[in-house]
Amino acid sequence: MTDALKRLSDEGVAIWLDDLSRKRITSGNLAELIDQQHVVGVTTNPAIFQKAISGGEGYEQQLADLAARKVTVEEAIRMITTADVRDAADILRPVYDSTEGQDGRVSIEVDPRLAHNTPATIAEAKQLAWLVDRPNTLIKIPATKAGLPAITEVIGKGISVNVTLIFSLERYREVMDAYLAGLEKAKAAGLDLSKIHSVASFFVSRVDSEIDKRLDALGTDEAKALKGKAALANARLAYEAYEEVFSTERWAALDKAHANKQRPLWASTGVKDPAYKDTLYVVDLVAPGTVNTMPEGTLEATADHGEVAGDTIRGTYEQSRAELAAVAKLGISYDDVVQLLEEEGVEKFAVSWNDLLKSTEAELERLAPTEA
Repeated sequence: MTDALKRLSDEGVAIWLDDLSRKRITSGNLAELIDQQHVVGVTTNPAIFQKAISGGEGYEQQLADLAARKVTVEEAIRMITTADVRDAADILRPVYDSTEGQDGRVSIEVDPRLAHNTPATIAEAKQLAWLVDRPNTLIKIPATKAGLPAITEVIGKGISVNVTLIFSLERYREVMDAYLAGLEKAKAAGLDLSKIHSVASFFVSRVDSEIDKRLDALGTDEAKALKGKAALANARLAYEAYEEVFSTERWAALDKAHANKQRPLWASTGVKDPAYKDTLYVVDLVAPGTVNTMPEGTLEATADHGEVAGDTIRGTYEQSRAELAAVAKLGISYDDVVQLLEEEGVEKFAVSWNDLLKSTEAELERLAPTEA
């Protein structure tokens, strides 16, 4: 084993695990990852919960109790998922305390079916923060057009947010703007800005999956030479945008009020194409002040053979622009790709949520006590 994860941490990359289940909590596995693998946060999403709860292990008693109370399937899911997030937050609390709230975070997502409904997203975010009732929770809000004003409103109420499903550089700038507007609202309301945190989840591998598919369809040598370059270029230019926004006078005024920067978080970092090295979206996206949330397989691969060679983002901006321009020159529309990925991302999470509803409903019916 190398100590690549420690080197990653030393470079200023916070390592978060993109997975959660009750078994991981109760077995001591999460505590072990924190202790031995430099994991300092956890992210969840509807697909992760669907997999965990459908697997069933550790949920039987709570499901039986919920069935006995005849709760709705929607309430059952919220009780189950918030219980897992609360317990994970308690395990991560020492990290939260030692990093003054920067890390030790657990994310939970608003109902993905609300992605295009601003008032419902705000209401759900407030409800989730109340239900989990842990200071080290992040409420995940998708970066849809309807999500942007919700981010501002929720941050303005002092609730920390993980903005998810960001694919485009333009949308990422809008997300940072929404965060700063939220901090300004919070400041005007007299809230302590030092207690409000946020990350912006910029998705990586899906960009290559979609653009590579289009490059393959072209089939030219020029197209093939660009495979596996767009996702890194996109993420690296996102970091350039982050550096720009958090060096403005607008940010300086908030910084004086002890506000926290909204860190870029690299999401979807599991490599989809076996032709690429399995640590690609970790070791080639190293820069201070970032978060990398990894599925367990990527975490293990990085621990085993990741080669961390310092900062691999700053100094790449011109090359990154050239690579995206070369893709565009071949007739592949960046705007079309990122719009499609956002729509697909929202839809995939909604499908996972509906699958979770169905499987939980079946379990509640199976466990329902027979009437005397």
